[in-house]
Amino acid sequence: MAFSDDIFSLIDFSKSSLTLSLLSIAFNPTAWNIVARNEYRNRTITRIFGGNARTGVYFLAFMIFSFGILRDTLYQRALEDQPRKALLPEPYGTLVPAALFIVGQTFVITSTWALGITGTFLGDYFGILMDHRVGGFPFNVLRDPMYVGSTMCFLAGALWYERPVGLFISIYVYLVYLVALRYEGPFTDMIYAKREEERAKGSKKQK
Repeated sequence: MAFSDDIFSLIDFSKSSLTLSLLSIAFNPTAWNIVARNEYRNRTITRIFGGNARTGVYFLAFMIFSFGILRDTLYQRALEDQPRKALLPEPYGTLVPAALFIVGQTFVITSTWALGITGTFLGDYFGILMDHRVGGFPFNVLRDPMYVGSTMCFLAGALWYERPVGLFISIYVYLVYLVALRYEGPFTDMIYAKREEERAKGSKKQK
């Protein structure tokens, strides 16, 4: 309790940079889930690009990537505007965040490599489905390695720059991702389950 009280005493909640950072973190998974579900039902982006679903995915990928950079920039600014306090003794203050960042980025990058652009950036909502579930690294280690890796990178930033507010934001990131997954996971599973049902019906007709 004393540790948490000490951490919160070093967070200035009046800073607008903190508010903007928190809003951007919540915006990204929320907005993209809404956009993706609308695409699945109405094909809005696909129609904008003349019926080319793949171009629509690339456009959405560009938007997600761009807003991700904005989110990270706002997080950096929020850290800079807050009080500084060593969170780990040396050499752990350097080694731990460096290790967290390397492992976190490894999860993010290898996830993107394994899934490809369309698999990473919600292509299944555009009707571009993968042939089979990816089971290699890092998906054989974690169910949601991209979200875990991203959270690890936020925590790494907090420890590297010695900003207690970063610990608070990292916990917030984790909770936001948990909520997003409660909606994203089942919906994606439904898309693939529906595809399997259609395949089963097609094979029965051929018989």
